[in-house]
Amino acid sequence: MEFDVLIVGGGPSGLAAAIRLKQLAPDASVCLVEKGSEIGAHILSGAVLEPRALDELIPDWRDDPPALATPAAEDRFMFLTETKAYKLPTPPQMNNHGNYIVSLGNVCRWLGAKAEALGVEIYPGFAASETIIEDGVVKGVVAGVMGITKDGEEGPNYQPGMELRARYTLFSEGCRGSLTKKLFETFNLRDGVEPQTFGIGIKELWQVPKANHKPGTIWHSTGWPLKSDTYGGSFLYMLGEDLISTGFVVGLDYPNPWLSPFEEFQRFKTHPSVKPFFEGGKRIAYGARAINEGGFQSIPKLVFPGGMLIGCTAGFLNVPKIKGTHTAMKSGMLAAEAVAAALPNESAPAQLDGYSDAVKNSWIWPELNAVRNIRPGFAKWGLFGGMLNAALETYVTRGNSPWTLAHHKDNESLKKASESEKIAYPKPDGVLTFDRLSSVFLSNTNHEEDQPAHLKLIDPSRWKGVNWDQFASPESRYCPAGVYEAVGVEEGEPRLVINAQNCVHCKTCDIKDPSQNIDWCTPEGAGGPNYIGGM
Repeated sequence: MEFDVLIVGGGPSGLAAAIRLKQLAPDASVCLVEKGSEIGAHILSGAVLEPRALDELIPDWRDDPPALATPAAEDRFMFLTETKAYKLPTPPQMNNHGNYIVSLGNVCRWLGAKAEALGVEIYPGFAASETIIEDGVVKGVVAGVMGITKDGEEGPNYQPGMELRARYTLFSEGCRGSLTKKLFETFNLRDGVEPQTFGIGIKELWQVPKANHKPGTIWHSTGWPLKSDTYGGSFLYMLGEDLISTGFVVGLDYPNPWLSPFEEFQRFKTHPSVKPFFEGGKRIAYGARAINEGGFQSIPKLVFPGGMLIGCTAGFLNVPKIKGTHTAMKSGMLAAEAVAAALPNESAPAQLDGYSDAVKNSWIWPELNAVRNIRPGFAKWGLFGGMLNAALETYVTRGNSPWTLAHHKDNESLKKASESEKIAYPKPDGVLTFDRLSSVFLSNTNHEEDQPAHLKLIDPSRWKGVNWDQFASPESRYCPAGVYEAVGVEEGEPRLVINAQNCVHCKTCDIKDPSQNIDWCTPEGAGGPNYIGGM
């Protein structure tokens, strides 16, 4: 199948690009493929939406808003010790006046309906597994391969992949996209920029008594339960009439291999100032996703022959603001404008340098440049030094420091297990705190078990000497879905078992593995989590 434009990924940036394209070029053929079972099925964020880009894309959106969009009200920024909570001044980047607490999955479903109404062809359940590159130019993707058995044979339900070809292909796969990762190498897109650094965000959706709920409340914390050498913190957003979206983010440059981001999140909920929010409530959904934290200095080259990178696949998240949807959508809109200008010229080469210039001339660039030193300051000086640096950057230099701090690769940050303090986590009570397997159940995750595992060890022999002997199998702790298990330990013959069917597609293993031995590949379409509305 051939189109003018192909968009890979149905998140905010891809959908914004599709809508903007049809606004500018109504006769252009635009196709969007999404690996989730439906638009929004794989979308996860603790989302407070700054509507700046949405106002530009659909100015009258407030007349027909997405479900559960709740105007932001009170902001609270807390510093936690083990037993106390201290209210801190809310940094200006975190001021949410005029913003909306949303379910980002619902926002994407809403945007998807808008795109289809304009004539965009949307194919959910189509996982793009291969990029078509001919004569050094991206020509589209292969999507929809089904029914390959674990042995690599064609099973009874085999469906060959479909070639989706286009003059221009926009990659909006989100953080750590599997095709984007290969594009980085093929076209040297990361040459001359800092390494991307990441965090893992783990989220739960709770239904609570109305007495515990004040719509529009936005609550963030830093400090306990994390040590000062580990970046991270919590969010707690009250949306709808009785829903609390809560979660915990841990920077993946943490040094202690015994740390479990999932367990730290469960422990956070037991804090005396946090626990009352959930009393009498019920947890109704769970999920996890890696996020880009590198910001300005980690943005790769955005354009290559035949295609562009948009949204979180390129890394436009504003970490101090704790927002990236607005910048992701704006990048998609700018890419669409560049494509729309190029489409009438049939003889134009498949290269769109104008998109890169448009990003640099937009409000995205100064916004990210102004906060570029805040996140790496925490990596360099720890919690308290990082907070001091953030205050300096925010109130004194106002983002105009004559220096730019560097990043380092997250997989290189772990200390040896023998040199690190073991962490004893309490057992879950099944009421406020939970285990990973019961949590995965609430994500509605499913993969056909007879397909090849989409999580692969590049060199299986490397696991014992590196992951086990040096770091005591950190993947068994950083994975929020219980995918990785070290078995045979008591017998003195440790080996790794990969329960790929549990995977919630967070991509943490692909990022944090010490020797980059784990390769996250695209599973069959529609596999993975199926997040409910509200997540």
